[in-house]
Amino acid sequence: MVPRVSCRCDTVEVIECIACELSRGERELPGGLIHRTQHWLVEHCIGPLGIGTLIVKPERHVTAVADLTMDESVELGPLLHRASAVAGQLVDADQVYNCLWSHAGGEPVHIHYVIQPVTTTQMAEFGVHGPKLQVEMFLARAVPDAEDIEVTAARARLLFID
Repeated sequence: MVPRVSCRCDTVEVIECIACELSRGERELPGGLIHRTQHWLVEHCIGPLGIGTLIVKPERHVTAVADLTMDESVELGPLLHRASAVAGQLVDADQVYNCLWSHAGGEPVHIHYVIQPVTTTQMAEFGVHGPKLQVEMFLARAVPDAEDIEVTAARARLLFID
């Protein structure tokens, strides 16, 4: 059974937030919740950044790193370290990118770290790397199959336990 999350969005007025909606189960989240700490959630990315790409987001609705509490900040470094190791084991990654995303339509949104395992095959297929690779992957709009995400998320859960 995949655990559900009750998002701590009630601390601020949130009109529309995809990250919060995913956490509350208001939008489909293939793979469900993979891992959680006291303040952070790990899920599989719902976008076109490839299988094994994880999202690390605060459970509380936060739009800037500077607005994290000290407790949230203390958990972040070790969690990014662990999530990067897990993502690198999910696919045969040449490198694992870690990037903070916090805008949608030019407006600050719920911060989230994208932990993306990148393969030599992906770089060769798109002919680019780094941020250009992410742009090209978004333009291609190839979202991983939901069943593949479910299997990958189950593997990730086990890797977080080890």
